[in-house]
Amino acid sequence: MSIAAQASKVSLPADAAGFGTVFEFLCAKFPYIAPQVWQQRIADGKVYWHQGECITEQTPFMPSKLLCYYREVEIEPEVPFSHQILYQDQHLIVADKPHFLPVTPGGQYVNECLLARLKRQTGLTDIVPLHRLDRDTAGLVLFSINPQSRAAYYALFSGQTISKQYQAVAMLSAAVKQQLETETLPLEWQIKNRIEKANPRFINHIVAGEANSESEISLTKVQGDKGLFTLMPLTGKTHQLRLHMLSLGMPILHDIYYPELQPKQPPQFATPLQLLAKELQFIDPVSGIKHSFASQLQLTAW
Repeated sequence: MSIAAQASKVSLPADAAGFGTVFEFLCAKFPYIAPQVWQQRIADGKVYWHQGECITEQTPFMPSKLLCYYREVEIEPEVPFSHQILYQDQHLIVADKPHFLPVTPGGQYVNECLLARLKRQTGLTDIVPLHRLDRDTAGLVLFSINPQSRAAYYALFSGQTISKQYQAVAMLSAAVKQQLETETLPLEWQIKNRIEKANPRFINHIVAGEANSESEISLTKVQGDKGLFTLMPLTGKTHQLRLHMLSLGMPILHDIYYPELQPKQPPQFATPLQLLAKELQFIDPVSGIKHSFASQLQLTAW
């Protein structure tokens, strides 16, 4: 059994939505956790109000109240790759995340995530990721370690004043191979389209309508039938770069979601998704210093 070292938090909705008890809410909120598991966690005192008072199975639903609980799984997968702290000051940690390691707890992953690793390594407890990076993607992740300055760093992402550059490897399409017969590198594309949730909901797809995503993509190197691409997302939709490469007819190598969702299987550590969050550049909103960070990781297919 793997149990989280720190409690997770969930705010009860402002609308009771038909829930009579907190137990009923938890069963509906987390349908993949069996009701008897919640019953046992509640009996063990692992579910409580933010102020510290444990709940019972009969505790009535209380709108907008903050609830704490401990994530736990029977068997937690191990990710056999190391992370690295590239930079740390009194406000920030910049970490290099390996492929397959989630940034935060979720699903089968409780303690085997980058956030938990950093807490254990640094001894700090108030660490918050400032942006998302898929479990399948490797590279740079920024964390706030100072609640007083956190909003200023969040604004880098919400205001799009941070420059993010990725690398990807993909097989070249027939059209691009033909284009290379008459044109020289780099080849460049500006991709704008609309991304919406698909089915199942953890994947997305491109649909008709007003664009809500934008990326700049360049093919910078060619090696046989493969290409090395530089990607700059100008918006932050989930799986945006994976979908934008797919829209060019060149899905990222070893992508288990696109163009076709693969059957669920154990992590294929020998063939990670060939997508890397390579560089981050921004003006520090507190110190005014211009930061430029580069991942030390490499894409294995290149």
